[in-house]
Amino acid sequence: MSTLGPVLAGTQILVTAQRRAGDLSLALERRGATVTTAASLGVESHIDEDTLLAQTRQMIATGVDIVIVTTGIGFRGWLDTAETAGLGHDLVEALRSMRLIARGPKARGAIQAAGLVPDWVAESETSAEIAEFLASEGVRGKSIAVQHHGAGGDGLETRLAAAGGRPFGLIVYRWGSPPDPDAVERSVRDAAAGSFDSVVFTSAPGSAAWLSVVDGAGVVDDLRRLEKDSRLVLAAVGPVTADPLRAAGFDPLLPDRARLGALVRSLVMHLGDASDNVHTSAGCLRVRATAATLDHEILSVSPSGLAILRALASEPGIVRSREELLAVLPGGSDDPHSAEVAVARLREAVGRPIVQTVVKRGYRLAVSEPQA
Repeated sequence: MSTLGPVLAGTQILVTAQRRAGDLSLALERRGATVTTAASLGVESHIDEDTLLAQTRQMIATGVDIVIVTTGIGFRGWLDTAETAGLGHDLVEALRSMRLIARGPKARGAIQAAGLVPDWVAESETSAEIAEFLASEGVRGKSIAVQHHGAGGDGLETRLAAAGGRPFGLIVYRWGSPPDPDAVERSVRDAAAGSFDSVVFTSAPGSAAWLSVVDGAGVVDDLRRLEKDSRLVLAAVGPVTADPLRAAGFDPLLPDRARLGALVRSLVMHLGDASDNVHTSAGCLRVRATAATLDHEILSVSPSGLAILRALASEPGIVRSREELLAVLPGGSDDPHSAEVAVARLREAVGRPIVQTVVKRGYRLAVSEPQA
């Protein structure tokens, strides 16, 4: 009786995040996955995320009178940070009871995208207009959260304090260029070539940036086809992160709760789902993007062997002719003998009776009924 290996053995996963990429990668690797990291955006490291989360928790608990949203990307970044920490839903619900002020149409759009309604919009997109508007209304004694994108508030907090308000800044990290743009482009092309079982996203700006590279490489149709064929899973930490993917026509996997731990569990359950196993006389076969496993143990098969297993496993028990197997082999050979050689080498590599010969017809997997 074989000993089961890690449930994600042989799985190739691409992580597109920079923030907490190490934690996410380690959690997936512990379950047997091989993880590639190619951050689609960079993050300035001097921003204090712990302080931002502490302020967010306080706002959820006690509320504030006014929230000023200065930039769309900054507001989405705040929601992303809250979502990753498991506070996304609670923050949005808390914001419903607060007065939301938007600095321009982009900030208004970000507020509306979260299902919220701004009370007032500064059409000039200036902090000065916001300060003048609120000071004229009167802000004495009111608590005011000012969301900044990066550091600096254009003097807005100073003017509100001078008018008697109690402003404080929410400093959201800045998004920047990816640390390694070439790695991002390689990751996109590798994903389109079927080299990953899953691509994982943890922020809406990161999702949008990765899709921008996809568009530039002209491979969006290839990715959609892989997803449709259940050969690629796009996974997002929560609904905010998933929005750009959905807008591009994808159907991302989402966890029940918008937290990294829940995302990992969802990936483990989805990618390790036993219903996708093929029960053979040698064990449970699973064909991954670049590997195949029997009872979660990786098989040492060549690309040709993997292509044959994928073709046979697509309809377990169905006989495939030499010509059909030849068509899926890499290299483009038109010699039917190449299929026979590839099958022989596959059998030798596996060392167990997994592929049966059907005389004068071809080959099929040696399938068996799953045991209760």
